[in-house]
Amino acid sequence: MLCLFDLDGTLIDSEPGITACIRHAFDKLGVPAPADLRPWIGPPLRHSFAPLLGHDAVRVEAAVDYYHERFAVLGWREHAVYPGVAAAIERLQAAGHRLAVVTSKPVRHAAPILAALPFGSAFEKLYGPDPDSAHCEKATMIADALTDFGTAPEAAAMIGDRRYDIEGAVANRVRGIGVLWGFGSREELQQAGAQALASDPAHLVDLLAA
Repeated sequence: MLCLFDLDGTLIDSEPGITACIRHAFDKLGVPAPADLRPWIGPPLRHSFAPLLGHDAVRVEAAVDYYHERFAVLGWREHAVYPGVAAAIERLQAAGHRLAVVTSKPVRHAAPILAALPFGSAFEKLYGPDPDSAHCEKATMIADALTDFGTAPEAAAMIGDRRYDIEGAVANRVRGIGVLWGFGSREELQQAGAQALASDPAHLVDLLAA
């Protein structure tokens, strides 16, 4: 099976780095940051910044630039691998599954993170969005992965913690598996159409073997 993994909230807990970079952007613009930044983890940055910056395209782009400014130096290192994930990836690879990452992070940020992970080499490909896009491109990236690997939809699964992952799976008729240790809720994943929910990484391996 082709197993497509989200990065943030699925393989790594990236909340410290992401939220610090969002606050950095707001500080640079002299705008108070929202108290709760967890919902920002997953959606495209422009989508999240726009309402709070009056949909001013110039300020939104400045905010995104400030975010990337800090992330490139510090933010990409500020994360932790979720317990059990490394063992799960090892088991999936040993079972013959092919693995790739499909993330909302630009490739220039995701690539060094993946390379630094102890199990990063298990992933054959990395898919990230157009860095200039304000839209979630999970569906497009999943379609690209199916083409690149020559895999039929029924022989693939998208694994992630937010509705964007599951919606991308549904759009491509691949199996969408939600993980409950990330940033999305059970309700969010179910409403998006998740075919299964994994309570922990070991449970995820069992679901993919089923």
